[in-house]
Amino acid sequence: MTEKIQKWSKDHQEELKQLLFDLCRIPAPSHKEQLRAEFCKNWLESKGATGVYIDDALNCVFPYCDNGGEVTIFEAHTDTVFPDMTPFDVKIEGDKASCPGIGDDTANLAEMMMAVAFLLENGLKPQNGGIIFVCNSCEEGLGNLKGTREIMKKYGDRTKEFYTFDGGLYSAVKRAVGSRRFRIEVKTVGGHSYGNFGNPNAIEQLAQLIVQLYRIKVPTPPDTKTTMNVGTIGGGTSVNTIAQQAEALFEFRSDDRECLENMQKQFDTIVEAERVKGHNITVEVVGERPCMGDVDPIKHKAILDKVVALMSKYTDKEIRLRSSSTDCNIPLSMSIPSTCIGGYHGGGAHTREEYVMLSSMETGLSIITECITMAL
Repeated sequence: MTEKIQKWSKDHQEELKQLLFDLCRIPAPSHKEQLRAEFCKNWLESKGATGVYIDDALNCVFPYCDNGGEVTIFEAHTDTVFPDMTPFDVKIEGDKASCPGIGDDTANLAEMMMAVAFLLENGLKPQNGGIIFVCNSCEEGLGNLKGTREIMKKYGDRTKEFYTFDGGLYSAVKRAVGSRRFRIEVKTVGGHSYGNFGNPNAIEQLAQLIVQLYRIKVPTPPDTKTTMNVGTIGGGTSVNTIAQQAEALFEFRSDDRECLENMQKQFDTIVEAERVKGHNITVEVVGERPCMGDVDPIKHKAILDKVVALMSKYTDKEIRLRSSSTDCNIPLSMSIPSTCIGGYHGGGAHTREEYVMLSSMETGLSIITECITMAL
């Protein structure tokens, strides 16, 4: 099967590139993936897929030979971090193709869709349970994994393994990085900067709070990593106005549940201390991603060993096992063996200069296609 897949991948590179470029031109901010979902549905149906549907979360779902028993789920997300609703242009310079979102996650999405075409073209069907292919929504940022949450509501109790295609070649996710994200708002009476000088300023109070947040002692148990970040701040009206309102987005992350709870306690303590001072502070949870659940270690090792062995066939490099925040967070929190691998070389993810090396996608397509056929 490996040789057949490699030949097919090589022979279909032009079709893969065209699919990639077509997808790149379709805007898909989180929560607004309708156009990409419709494109994916139409494309899959043109390859012979039946029963494809778009659900309420804007996932494009293709249940393949699902008879109601156990299923394996394969995903690649359709959304990008960019808010644009006008089409992007792909810039090609030799082997380098540049476009916002081209790597994360459009390259992997295109490769997964092409892998589905390979199955359909060759009449390959699963023998032990069904397969659910999902071009899923809302992986990025404040999308809060909405698409995968919806899929796991429907299929979670029947899912034996879960794979998502996201990121670059030659690494696999072994551990879920959980996170909690907050919008912090401070309000004051404000006033004129001269006439009401001395009135409390929302920006100054928010700044005090941010200083305290950066004094949080990040827990550092062995083999864990915990981080925090203020990502945006805003507020005020003009240079001669005492700000009545200011806000910031704050997150902390960890690949350890106890560390995540430790950060929550410290955060709550700091906010409450500022409130005791009389500050009007509102905290809104805008995102929450769970850490690992109690995944069977033998089954989890088996899925990781499988993808490491697969990728090792295509490189002499050591395959890196990493912690990351991906769509795997949801099934892993439900104790379902899961991992994430990618299918391209590139750079500049989450910037408007993002790029992929087109020659790397032949290997990526082979790996993703073979990964899927291993579930048959």
